[in-house]
Order: sequence, then C-alpha cells, then structure tokens
Amino acid sequence: MEAPRIHTTVLLNEAVDALFSDGGTPFAAAAQATYVDATFGRGGHSRLILSRLGADGRLIAFDRDPEAVAQAALIDDARFSIRHEGFSNLGVLAGGSVGGILMDLGVSSPQIDSPERGFSFRFEGPLDMRMDTTRGESVAQWLETAEINQITEVIREYGEERFAGAIAKAIVARRQERGAISTTSELAQLVADTVKTREPGQNPATRTFQAFRIFINAELEELQQALEASLEVLEPGGRLAVISFHSLEDRIVKQFIAKHSKDEYDRRAPFAAPKVMKLKALGRIKPSAEEVAANPRSRSAILRVAQRMPA
Repeated sequence: MEAPRIHTTVLLNEAVDALFSDGGTPFAAAAQATYVDATFGRGGHSRLILSRLGADGRLIAFDRDPEAVAQAALIDDARFSIRHEGFSNLGVLAGGSVGGILMDLGVSSPQIDSPERGFSFRFEGPLDMRMDTTRGESVAQWLETAEINQITEVIREYGEERFAGAIAKAIVARRQERGAISTTSELAQLVADTVKTREPGQNPATRTFQAFRIFINAELEELQQALEASLEVLEPGGRLAVISFHSLEDRIVKQFIAKHSKDEYDRRAPFAAPKVMKLKALGRIKPSAEEVAANPRSRSAILRVAQRMPA
C-alpha cells in the first residue's frame, strides 16, 4: 500500500492574494474584513488568510467532512470559526457582510488516500465516497437499487464516460448474479473488465469513480447554490475566488462569472435602463510549472477570480 500523502494546498498564495490585493497593492481595510473559506479541507488557505487578518478581521469556514471539522478545531484563534455544513449554506450569512469568499473544489489528499473513505481505486476499502460520513447513503448503498438508466446517466453526465451504458449494465448484471458491489477494488475491476480502451496513463475506472463521487455528494448542485449565495453575501468590492479541478466544475464557474459580468437588458422594455452587472471578471490563473512538478495533483487546477460590483 502506498503511504498516505500529506495534503498540499493548491494555488495557496495566488488564491489568498486574489482576496486581499490587486496587483500587489493591499485593499484598504482588507485586513479588518470578514472572509469565508467555503471548503476548509485541511486548512491551508484558512491559515494563510488568518495570517493576513488584523485584530478585527474574521474568518468563517465551512466543511461537510467531520474529519476536516476536527482539524479546524485545532486552530486556536478567536477570529476563526467553523461550520459543519456544505458551502451551499453560504446564504445563512448576512447580506453584504463578507469581503472575500474562497472555494477550493478539490478533494483533499487525506480523503483520497484514506482507504476507509472509498474515494480511490488505488486502495481497497468500502465503496463510500461521502464527504459527510454522518448522513446520506454511500455509493454502495445507492448501487444496491439503482436502475441501469440511472447509473448510465450518472456516469455519462458526471464522468463524461463514453462507455457509461456498458459499465451500468455490467454493474447491474453483477448485482443480479452475485450481489451488489461493496468495495472499491470490485468496482475498479468491473470497470477495467468492461472498458477495453482508455487514454494512455489513465486508469479505466477514473471517470466512473469521479462520476459516483460527484453524484453521491451533489457536488455540482452544491457549487451552483454557493455561487448564487455569494452574490448576496459579498460586500461591494468583495472578491470571489474559485479553484476547480475538472471541466464540469470550471464550466459552471466560468459561465456564472460571465453571466453576471455583463449588463442585463429587458427585451420587453427596450428603453429601460439595464440591470447593472453584479460581478467583474478579474482573470484566470493556473499553477506554475514549479507547483505542478512539486504537486502533480495540481496540474488540472484553474483559479477564477471576480469582484462584486455595487448594486
């Protein structure tokens, strides 16, 4: 078994810099504002944000993972608090009360490398994949009753897998013959036996595992709700910084920022003043070659930054 990796925060300085400064110049009063780390993980971004805050600054973190919440409890800082809930609940914060929101959509290395969490085909473990292990059904439980068309849709939509139908049929056939799949190795082997061609260097089960993880945690719905809530809780001039790791997430973030970065005209009232744009797109950042060399898991990361405009 491979040794578990220590989590390395992706785009650490770039993301936090995007919240606090513009072209290297700190915002006025930025250190005294309230910030949100919407996905605490193992706290890399949170700790750097805290190091930038003044005495009156505040940091509120969200995370669904009980293990992440336990890690957050180790931070002894009166300016910091953690909420054990998904970041789709950003709307519980007061409107216009937040100076910056950071969303890191990646799965942390401790989650991936913990066999008992069931996120990776590299380790033998229960087929769980829940971000919050205290609630909801696991992937294994869902596969006990899911129909072929349901499984096909999930694998095709969230994994962009061209062999989705064949994999779904194999999963249901296996369930009928020998009982439902319950471990990561069983799923990985079934997919490998079903998918005969794959991109060089990619495990045949990669897309299926991604699809089931996204589905069981409603990750894309969670992201969409959080983005919409960010418009309400960000103060004018506040920053939104989002790090995504695959095309489905990045497409949602890109389209959201683009949608709210232009004036809206009511076609039914062509002479009425347009609704002013809510966001200003500030750019897109990818990891440096040095970061990718040091942490290969960062290679697909994309950071998009936007600024909340006055109402």
